[in-house]
Amino acid sequence: MAARADLDCTTIQEWAYAALDGLEDARSRIDSLNVFPVPDGDTGTNVYLTMEAACTAVDAAIADGRSRAGAAAALARGALLGARGNSGVILSQILKGTGDVLGDLPEDHPVDGPAVARLLRRGADLAYAAVARPVEGTILTVARAAADAAQEAVDAGVTDTAQVLTRAAENARRALDRTPDLLESLRMAGVVDAGGQALVVVLDALAEVVEGVRRPRSIATRAVVQPIEDRREVDYTGPAYEVMFLLDADESAIPDLRSNLDVLGDSLVIVGGERLWNVHVHVDDAGAAVEAGMAAGHPYRLRITYLHSEEHSGETEVRSVIAVAHGIGIAELLREQGVHVVVAKPGQRPSTSEILEAIVNSHSGEAIVLPSDGDTRAVAEIAATQARGDGIRVSVIPTRSVVQTLAAVAVSDPDSRFDDDVVSMTRAAGATHYGAITTSVREALTSAGTCRPGDILGLVDGDIRFIGHDSDATARELIASMLAAGAELLTLVYGEGASEYMRTVIPRWLATDYPLVDVVAHEGGQSLWPLIIGVE
Repeated sequence: MAARADLDCTTIQEWAYAALDGLEDARSRIDSLNVFPVPDGDTGTNVYLTMEAACTAVDAAIADGRSRAGAAAALARGALLGARGNSGVILSQILKGTGDVLGDLPEDHPVDGPAVARLLRRGADLAYAAVARPVEGTILTVARAAADAAQEAVDAGVTDTAQVLTRAAENARRALDRTPDLLESLRMAGVVDAGGQALVVVLDALAEVVEGVRRPRSIATRAVVQPIEDRREVDYTGPAYEVMFLLDADESAIPDLRSNLDVLGDSLVIVGGERLWNVHVHVDDAGAAVEAGMAAGHPYRLRITYLHSEEHSGETEVRSVIAVAHGIGIAELLREQGVHVVVAKPGQRPSTSEILEAIVNSHSGEAIVLPSDGDTRAVAEIAATQARGDGIRVSVIPTRSVVQTLAAVAVSDPDSRFDDDVVSMTRAAGATHYGAITTSVREALTSAGTCRPGDILGLVDGDIRFIGHDSDATARELIASMLAAGAELLTLVYGEGASEYMRTVIPRWLATDYPLVDVVAHEGGQSLWPLIIGVE
């Protein structure tokens, strides 16, 4: 790989993906290091998902023709919006340091050694400022070590970008090796800090891209002082729940929010600005934390995770998949694939108790829930939180249509690690665009114009794109628009009101006009939606 003379848009994008690749390689190993602040084994996965969101944001910024500063800002904002866990939130601030410094740097000014020192220092300072009670021996220590080494190199007269980055990455690795000397829980478990290890991977990726020299993928020399099977278990005695949410609020409301949450629990991190904040805290009273967020502004994308590990009694499957189905045909199809099904009644979404009952009755230690509907997700999250209280490990994948649920189920692998399964199923669902045909029951102003009762509506990803008077013609127009960007697989799910034209003529048209697209059809039996479409 070629060396990069400057940290331009392309280099930022390459760095993001090199970091993502490195985190993917190291993800399971980093998860195994995770003992602080909670030994829940998900830091590698959380940081990987945070960086994946950052990559998506950078791709969009470059596609829009954004400048170097714009790409760096997108990297940080993407990480902020997609941050998972304590380390993911802190990483978003470290990346924000890059965005801030490059934003202040003239576009034609090269990113030299002194600029690298400034962006690493800015990132470390933001990371420390975000944490209510900073603890040494963590990702914070590693970030500061990288910044210190970069500044020392510059003070010694080094101006070359690659040399400064190399020294920063090397010192970060040395600081990581020392984390067990700073934090008792790490020393007892015989591991280095998981978040710090993830940051070393990210810094190595940046140095690698700028130097043009691929570095060996490795974990720090003291990453495992003892073999995993010989480690002493670290009992977690802290708060019961991890609460995370995005918050739309004025900056003036944040000091009170910080004070209120600090009283409720620990591991408090609040980052953001310009009315967008990412809030992370560990508490015993999850409801009180959410109420504090509501008092400060508008919280959304709420995630509540039960932190205490408990044995689940009774005979258990290793893992179960629970999915909501809105038609008898889809319910039967999902059951054939080993899915535990919650059947939604016509015009009614399932209740929290119905989803919770399905989770508990699956007799599994782990469960993945697929709501198949955007409005059912909140109910599923509440059920998942209650199930975690019984010691069941639960993740809700936010499928918004049955075709996304089918795509997720198709890649499910019960023999894989839980987090790996969640990641692959989430990706499959997210890569599936969904459309549907239905009939308007009232007059409303939509993005496609004004619809009136009786009009045929064509929706794509939840947005009304077409208004017609003939369901067959609207269905064909909708499918053509969804295939315009290209596709490999088209899924058709026929409902109770599906016409013969939809069942016979449309498949023949697709075979003629789109011969390279595989078409799969199912009798779903759902009411209200004669045709549901999935495009992958």
